[in-house]
Order: sequence, then C-alpha cells, then structure tokens
Amino acid sequence: MILKKFVGLAAATLVAAAAVFPAVASAERVSTLGKESFFAYVNRAEVARAEPSPKAKKVAKLTLKTPEKTDDLVFVLERTEVDGEEWLKVRLPVRPNNTTGWVPATALSELQPVDTWLKISTKTFKITLIKNGKKVFSAPIGVGQSQWPTPKGQFYIRAKLKGYGGAGSVYGPLAYITSATSDTLTDWPGGGLVGVHGTNQPGILPGRVSHGCVRLKNADILKLEKLMPVGTPITIT
Repeated sequence: MILKKFVGLAAATLVAAAAVFPAVASAERVSTLGKESFFAYVNRAEVARAEPSPKAKKVAKLTLKTPEKTDDLVFVLERTEVDGEEWLKVRLPVRPNNTTGWVPATALSELQPVDTWLKISTKTFKITLIKNGKKVFSAPIGVGQSQWPTPKGQFYIRAKLKGYGGAGSVYGPLAYITSATSDTLTDWPGGGLVGVHGTNQPGILPGRVSHGCVRLKNADILKLEKLMPVGTPITIT
C-alpha cells in the first residue's frame, strides 16, 4: 500500500514537472561562417528572449524596418523545438554589441542562404571576403580612430544603400549598414550605426581615420558590391 502511494506520488510529480518545464529539443547549429550561413527578414515585431520560451526574459524587440527604412533582417545561429514549436536563435542589431536572442520561427521569413563571410582587421587595416571557404576579395581600409574605435565582435550586413548622401558624399557610391553600433560616435548619421562604405578622401587610406565606420576606396567598395549580399556575417578583430 505504501509502495502504491509512493508510485502514485512520483507519477503526479512527473506530470506536474512536465507542465512547468516544456519539452525542449537540443539546439542545432544553423550557420557555418564562410560556407553556408542563413539570415531571415523580420515578419513581425516579435520580442526576442533569453531562452526559447514565451516566458523567458525579454532581450530586445525585432523591428520591421532599419533606421534607413529598408526591410530589417537578423542573422540565424541555431534552431530548436519547444513543445512542437520551432524557435531560432538570432544575432540582434542592438546594444550591447554581440547580443543574441530566441524568437519563434513564425516571426521571420523563410531562411535565406549566404556563402560569404566578411573579415575586418583593425590592426592590419585590411578587409577580406571569404566565399565557400576561399578568399575572393581583399583591400586596404580605414577604421575608427582611438577615441572612436570600430567595435569588435560578430555582426552581419543589415542593408545596402546606393548613392547615400548624394554626389561627392563621404560615404562614396555605396554604403552597407551593419548590425554593429558604436558606444561613442560614428560616421553614420542616425545614432551609432556602423557602416562599411566608400569615401571622398581615398588618400587617407589605410589607417585610423574614421569615427567608427569602415572606409574603402570607391573602386574597392564597388568590387565588393558584386560579391557580397546582405545577410553576410562579419567578424571584426
């Protein structure tokens, strides 16, 4: 009789625990830098959370548009299932840099593949694009001055803008918006966004010449445009 009561109590405890703790599958890595990575456009302004659960701590809120009014996107890192619902771990374009969070897959578009990886060195003043594991582009760059450093970490290309600022602009003929933000100042207007763009002062490259953005000669940024799509992951060291 005592044994039956014990078994019954244990079973009830397991049922209660199952109700409190959702069934979570192990997380699966989605992106491999320089070979096959994935991004997704934002379908709705969903809250990103610290864990794959609607009850987990809020990290940030997705936005449908970037500050430059282009469709916003996030870089996808991992996927898992919780009680039959798919969740994606994504890199977020918010402060502090390198913030990640979990969102329901339904908040995003279908995953979009990219096979490129942009590597930026603030020590050697060099930018390199990897495609399918092979180097396909390299050029000298300007980076942030010591008082306005280019942030380091893992980021992604958030948008591409042509002719930003008009003829003769400091941004040159093309500018990429990244998910990186500056804690001090930046060449980018609108509050701390870090860009990868051309220049109207090619003679000062390479070196520590900007307020945080990454500058290329105009011919180089136009070459890069032909090779690098939005959603490309970035590593800045």
